[in-house]
Amino acid sequence: MQWTLVIPLKPLARAKSRLADTAADGLRPGLALAFAQDTVAAAAACPAVRDVAVVTDDALAGRELAALGARIVRDEPGGGLNAALEHAAAAVRSSRPDGAVAALNADLPALRPEELARVLDAAAEFPRAFLPDAAEIGTTLLAAGPGRELRPAFGVDSRARHRASGAVELGLTGVDSVRQDVDTGADLRTALALGVGPRTAAMAARLLIPGQ
Repeated sequence: MQWTLVIPLKPLARAKSRLADTAADGLRPGLALAFAQDTVAAAAACPAVRDVAVVTDDALAGRELAALGARIVRDEPGGGLNAALEHAAAAVRSSRPDGAVAALNADLPALRPEELARVLDAAAEFPRAFLPDAAEIGTTLLAAGPGRELRPAFGVDSRARHRASGAVELGLTGVDSVRQDVDTGADLRTALALGVGPRTAAMAARLLIPGQ
């Protein structure tokens, strides 16, 4: 099964506020963009991925991610993360109504294409499925097979919310790069230990973070 990935990205100026203890205000937008660039590049290299759509209203991010081959979808609803994902899923399915769609976090800088392929192959066995994040509270990927609505419930306690919605939780091991999103300095250090993409590595070097 070939998937279209939908990746949401808020305006860079408002992104990653919880990294304030690690990166100054002037550096956080660049760090958020680096996360998204490494995520998109790895996702596009995954053999199970047909294409990648990024939903964002940030002009700089749109240009940079389009240069990596992503389709840019405007966040027309302006109603928050889940509304943006529903809008983007509808947009990509306007040309492929029966396509398989998965929402993927934009802050997975250690993402490995082969691990993402394992997750998507497992998700293909179910109408809807999700992968919990490394903290086992949130969600890094939510998948909907052909003809199924995505029904995203991201936000606080999204793991429990997606499970309650009927999506199957994927209990895979060995897919740490798909689970390790980055919200805090500790998360970033864990991602660096896994091995991040080149753009995040360059930003980490500028921040003088040990382990990059």
